[in-house]
Amino acid sequence: MMNDAMLSLMTSVGHRTRLFDRLATLPPSTSQAIADATGLSERYVREWLAAMVTGRIIEYDPSGKTYRLPPEHAASLTRAAGAGNLAALAQYTSLFGNVEGELVECFRAGGGVPYSKFDRFQELMAEESAGVVDASLVQVTLPMIPGMVERLERGIDVVDIGCGEGHAINVMAREFPNSRFAGYDFSEEGVAAGIAEAKEIGITNSRFAVQDAAKFDEREAYDLITAFDAIHDQASPTSVLKNIAKALRPGGVFLMVDIAASSNLEDNMDHPLATLMYTASTMHCMTVSLALGGEGLGTMWGEQLARSMLADAGFTNVDAKNVEGDIVNAYYICSKA
Repeated sequence: MMNDAMLSLMTSVGHRTRLFDRLATLPPSTSQAIADATGLSERYVREWLAAMVTGRIIEYDPSGKTYRLPPEHAASLTRAAGAGNLAALAQYTSLFGNVEGELVECFRAGGGVPYSKFDRFQELMAEESAGVVDASLVQVTLPMIPGMVERLERGIDVVDIGCGEGHAINVMAREFPNSRFAGYDFSEEGVAAGIAEAKEIGITNSRFAVQDAAKFDEREAYDLITAFDAIHDQASPTSVLKNIAKALRPGGVFLMVDIAASSNLEDNMDHPLATLMYTASTMHCMTVSLALGGEGLGTMWGEQLARSMLADAGFTNVDAKNVEGDIVNAYYICSKA
């Protein structure tokens, strides 16, 4: 367990230094050749390679002192893997470790660790979600909603709640120029990034605003409302879901993408990422909510509780779907009577 924890840290380093990306393109090479190809310090590269070799991720030939990243490993460790890049996910190990001291105090005194304590969190979430959005949002996710692609092509009003850096909104806005898109998030940094991306790629049908979802107060203003991996993080998810239901027009759809799990611990024993998700909940999602005096819903709130809360918010029709190859998310397609 300790070896694997340390290997996770080294995997994060390999991602951030782009060593995996470069190694995937190189023939078997010495540490000096790898350092030259990446512009990194040979001594650090050599020690990192040793951790990767003993961790059985990189192969080593002692006769020529050369290192090789097998293609079957590169498929899950490089940026070319898109949403399947596990090296990007490894960055959360050090992110959570940075707040361990504050979290221990919360165990003793209650309360939570505020969002502001999580250095690089916005960056990491944007990187992770971008891979999923680029790979499947337009091609797979939106077509799951009956008739939605055609409605977007004709022109409707869309808002993304908890939009982060706004990449999902900008991708949809570019694909469906006749529709109007808005992105709301309480992070000024995230909103600024969404505005900058829209400007960079020349999108004119998206807008962004700093907005606390618990104070989101619009009535029958949107035909499609989305929330990508955002509801369980909210301080007041009950209020947020009610606000979303209120803002949805008759015949509109709320697409909630959130963690695929059961609300019952015993049902998650065979979940392939259960330990990671409960840890992420303890060290970020739950504690950030509690820091705001919130409900502390947690990452693994699960389908049973999600359905109950959606019903209480006013959604009478809820269809939960899964996307092949996505073991993290459930896709809730929700509408009112």
